[in-house]
Amino acid sequence: MTAVRQDLPEGRYGRSADERADRKLKIVGAVLGAGLLAMTGWFGYDYVTAQRISAELIKFDTVSDSEVKVHLEVRKKADATGTCTLRSLAEDGAEVGRRDVRIEASGGGRIDEIYTVRTTSRATSTELTGCTADSGSAG
Repeated sequence: MTAVRQDLPEGRYGRSADERADRKLKIVGAVLGAGLLAMTGWFGYDYVTAQRISAELIKFDTVSDSEVKVHLEVRKKADATGTCTLRSLAEDGAEVGRRDVRIEASGGGRIDEIYTVRTTSRATSTELTGCTADSGSAG
């Protein structure tokens, strides 16, 4: 009996159709992956540079049952104006205080300020819910 070969001899007839298809899929996948990465980077860059006002809550101190002192660091463009919202929460998660802080167009860069939030009962946490720039602010 003679043995029947299932495979072609290696290196004699070039690449098989499966190898060519795999190579094409790898190339298409690499191009699509690079495009997705570039698009994500562009949207991220555009989002960060479009922000006229951003802030970070550095710390808060519950002074009494009716008052919280909040240290806020605001970063903004020179002519940007807007509002940042602070809110204080009780131990059960209920909102006990809220304050909208007005950010004026005085200089650019970074502003460190301490604000007072009045509360209806003792606050156990305080958070910065966000900042919005006025629509008339140039950027």
